[in-house]
Amino acid sequence: WSGSMDGSVGPMRVLVTGGSGLVGRAIERVVKEGGGREGEKWIFLSSKEANLVSAQETRAAFEKHRPTHVIHLAAMVGGLYRNMRQNLDFWRNNVHINDNVLNMSHEFGVVKVVSCLSTCVFPDKTTYPIDETMMHNGAPHDSNYGYAYAKRMIDVHNRALFQQYGRKYTAVIPTNMFGAHDNYNIEDGHVMPGLIHKTYLAKKEGKPLQVWGSGRALRQFIYSLDLARLFLWVLREYDEVEPIILSVGEEDELTVKDAVDAVVEAFGFEGEVIVSFHTNNFKFTPFKQAVKETCDWFAANYDTARK
Repeated sequence: WSGSMDGSVGPMRVLVTGGSGLVGRAIERVVKEGGGREGEKWIFLSSKEANLVSAQETRAAFEKHRPTHVIHLAAMVGGLYRNMRQNLDFWRNNVHINDNVLNMSHEFGVVKVVSCLSTCVFPDKTTYPIDETMMHNGAPHDSNYGYAYAKRMIDVHNRALFQQYGRKYTAVIPTNMFGAHDNYNIEDGHVMPGLIHKTYLAKKEGKPLQVWGSGRALRQFIYSLDLARLFLWVLREYDEVEPIILSVGEEDELTVKDAVDAVVEAFGFEGEVIVSFHTNNFKFTPFKQAVKETCDWFAANYDTARK
């Protein structure tokens, strides 16, 4: 049945965009394993079926499926390196996808949309703990600002839809998620999948496991199946436009080293683990050499050096 503006609706027809990704697959599994209710129809849409960057293809998908509810997960995503190289593409494609999905949802009388944001929407310079109200308080990190701003605009769109039409569309902000059906690309994946792939290869090839960074950075990891269950709760019970952070408690924050240890244990990896501070493919000057060059310069330029 189609939803009316007051939210009364028969059995839900839920369209899940980005249905073949990490969270989409997790929701599909949770729905199959008892999370779904009698009479509901769940449609998991992949980018193969509809390119949501296109307004025409988005409209066609809504005409075909006529959803009463939407879980909007579709996005052009990538890891840090790809984001840094293609900020314009990430901005434009995601703005188009989000505008198309939210606009069609409104036009087709969808009762509720739950969109997926990312922790990168928060300002780069922020105080902790972070809460939902801080999203627009400053610029996001400049490495992936195109993607981050496009995600923030979902919140702007939702607030404006509520203000102008009374629509209760909302968004969730999950922390670092991981699970089956993730993107395990080492250069372009996220922390957990990249780490899993690297450890798997190190074990298979009998080589040391190399991890970048100090291992001390804190992360909140959330398992995709837990996230899926929370998405269903938000869809059925959460009635605000204000986005909601979905996260483990602060007491469950882990260092990257904790994550490395857990993956190493899970694979039974017995090789060497090397934690490196430097970033990929970058050779730092040996410290003593750098000091010698600086001292030589200072001695040679003593008279004109700033002091």
